[in-house]
Amino acid sequence: MRIARWVDGADVGEGFVVGDDVVPFPDGLRVAEVLAQGLHAAHALFARREDARSRPLAEVRLLAPLVPASIRDFVAFEEHVEGVSASVDGKSEVVPEWYEAPTFYFTNPHTVRATGEVVPIPETQRLDVELELAVVIGAVPGSDGENLDATAAASHVFGYTVMNDWSARDLQSREMKVRLGPAKGKDFGMTLGPWIVTADELAPFLDAEGFLAVRAELFVNGELVGEDLVSNMGWPFPELVAYAARNSIVVPGDVLGSGTVGNGGCLGELWGRRGRLDPPPLEPGDEVRLVIEGVGEVVNVVGERVPAPPVLRARQRPRSRARSSL
Repeated sequence: MRIARWVDGADVGEGFVVGDDVVPFPDGLRVAEVLAQGLHAAHALFARREDARSRPLAEVRLLAPLVPASIRDFVAFEEHVEGVSASVDGKSEVVPEWYEAPTFYFTNPHTVRATGEVVPIPETQRLDVELELAVVIGAVPGSDGENLDATAAASHVFGYTVMNDWSARDLQSREMKVRLGPAKGKDFGMTLGPWIVTADELAPFLDAEGFLAVRAELFVNGELVGEDLVSNMGWPFPELVAYAARNSIVVPGDVLGSGTVGNGGCLGELWGRRGRLDPPPLEPGDEVRLVIEGVGEVVNVVGERVPAPPVLRARQRPRSRARSSL
């Protein structure tokens, strides 16, 4: 099944993508409510769909397929870490700690973009794209999503969507020197789409170790920049979900990104490997297309830089230990 949200004239629709049509959910349900019922219930809902209410997909504008409850983004591809570390520090390496456990950061669920949107950007000179596959969490009867092992976590994977974790590398580089972040280098935009493909649809692509052997491709202005298999991850998706739920909780509507694929899944990796800005950073007007086998593609055009108020430097004040007289 494919699940989507769309705009049809002045109306917002949520439901299934069936062939070249969109069909609203029965009972006026929303994607968030379907995720809260779980994958088994979604299949029962699909069986009750009313095809007579369908509209051609070509006549609607797709929205992001969900409003995320939260977004965690992992860094699960060793090859990506090798390349990007060279572009940041001039030294290609994967620190030993990377292998010990999957690492992620939280980003902004309020700046999610859909395929087809023009994405405004901050005042950056090193805009980058990140080709990723993300899982969407759904409910499992009898489970609260807390402290899951990998087997239990797998049942919480409702489906998958394509993710573009837009990155302002110059802003990110400054932030990471403070040993915290990324923050403003990332939180201005995240593309998800074009829809959610349910987990059962990708089950044939699982290899013997549980990794998804689907092809991922990145195109900039129509030129193939990078390609990889998602199965080159360091951990399969259920282990990422389990780690997110470790001494914590995952809930329906959470989105967990794989991190950027290797072999040119972002420009920063290529900058590090080549020792120069080749290909050049993205600029307004550039078209970015991400394609993942079995899931779909998202296409965005880079928008104009949006000026923001100036950032004030820290005040280096005397380190007094007592109040002065007022």
